[in-house]
Amino acid sequence: MRFEDPTYLWLLCLLPLLFLLRVASHFKQRKRLRRLGDPQLLRQLMPDVSRARRAVKFWLMMGALAMLILVLARPQMGTHVSHDKRQGIEAIICMDISNSMLAEDVVPSRLEKSKMLVENMIDHFTNDKVGLVVFAGDAFVQLPITADYVSAKMFLQDINPSLIATQGTDIGHAIQLAMHSFTQTNNIGRAIIVITDGEDHEGGAEEAAAEAKKKGINVFILGVGDPHGAPIPTGDGYMKDASGQTVMSALNEQMCRKIAQAGSGMYIHVNNTADAQNELNNDLVKLQQGTTDAVVYSDYNEQFQAFAIIALILLVVDVCLMETRNPLLKKVTIFKNKGKR
Repeated sequence: MRFEDPTYLWLLCLLPLLFLLRVASHFKQRKRLRRLGDPQLLRQLMPDVSRARRAVKFWLMMGALAMLILVLARPQMGTHVSHDKRQGIEAIICMDISNSMLAEDVVPSRLEKSKMLVENMIDHFTNDKVGLVVFAGDAFVQLPITADYVSAKMFLQDINPSLIATQGTDIGHAIQLAMHSFTQTNNIGRAIIVITDGEDHEGGAEEAAAEAKKKGINVFILGVGDPHGAPIPTGDGYMKDASGQTVMSALNEQMCRKIAQAGSGMYIHVNNTADAQNELNNDLVKLQQGTTDAVVYSDYNEQFQAFAIIALILLVVDVCLMETRNPLLKKVTIFKNKGKR
């Protein structure tokens, strides 16, 4: 069991303080009664007074207060699965993880900037579904399309070029894979968002984007990097070609624009500002929103109801229990009257 808001648990520290105040009040009351006369005689003069009843009422109130504090702390336990109907779009993000994405012409690097961009993109999704495809010389689905944004961010953290052994940049394969990764829902806007530096070594990207367009899928290209080029870090220097020259990787904006045009989308250059994110969001909201089924996993179920019921029962018993004996129930001796012998 866990508590959603454990700060309220500090209020439980008030219970021992209330107990000490109760004890102090009890001794003070006994001292006053001794001034009035002999305690034994006073008990005989007050046969209906029961100290046990007063003590029980005090502990009932303490128990109810403790339960209410636990209710405020919101105890939770277990796993809950809910099925929601949402109005949104479906988006498959294709992320280039080839070695050229390690270039640092965008801070901190093309790949890390792409991760930040995707994370911000997910934060702006509300009722949409998102999937993740990674590609280099090959492509595979890193995350099937889902409305679970927490899982999407978790899968995002593990992305690096070592996930794909075949190097290169096969954008066409990534788009083809993304086209087959959507749900079968009808009448809903779909988008393929390709984040790449545009070094397409395999070809076929424009044809794949055109095919996606025929299926009603818009293809957006986010170009990451500097058109003037930058070296590719290797850990102990920079990547070199067969002749020993440093390899310069440059953003191929011309090819990115052609792919976006073929896919009825837009090309957006990603730099070190938030302009690309805002421009993409403005384009995505124009897509048709449809009703999708979303399976939402909640790690914990609310358990405050049980504590609230216990608190209510304790309060009802406290109200019904009088400090003096009920004249209609004089023969019932649940609480012994210490004034009688």
